[in-house]
Amino acid sequence: MAFSGMSSNSARGRGRWRGGSSMSEMNVVPLVDVVLVLLIIFMVTASAMEFGHDIQVPNVKQSSSSLEDAPIIEIGKSGDIYIKTQKVNINSLASEIQSQYKNAKNVYVRADKSVRWDAVAQVLSALGPSKLGVKMVTKSENIGK
Repeated sequence: MAFSGMSSNSARGRGRWRGGSSMSEMNVVPLVDVVLVLLIIFMVTASAMEFGHDIQVPNVKQSSSSLEDAPIIEIGKSGDIYIKTQKVNINSLASEIQSQYKNAKNVYVRADKSVRWDAVAQVLSALGPSKLGVKMVTKSENIGK
């Protein structure tokens, strides 16, 4: 008789339901739902966060995906040259960059893939005396095609 009370108490003390019948685990289903909704919102808005002009850059096998805090020169389909949203004359391109970006070491050139090479070469030639590193913006092609 003395052992019967002790065996029932020891069976209750073992396991994960010690002390009460309430569950002490965190419910992660609402957290996962919120994270998935935020992921979908981010994916939709990230594709809409392109630069100001409609420029289709050429596809290459490898491209650098990070644009530093450097000036971006855009060459549109018609050959117009922009710094941010401001249209710039090619003759004052280097001086505009040096006045707007005092500590710039690199310049990114983002040209539409249908632009003639002559327009790109003229921009590269205009940037030559400024001693800035010129990097071309491209888009990585899907290798699985």
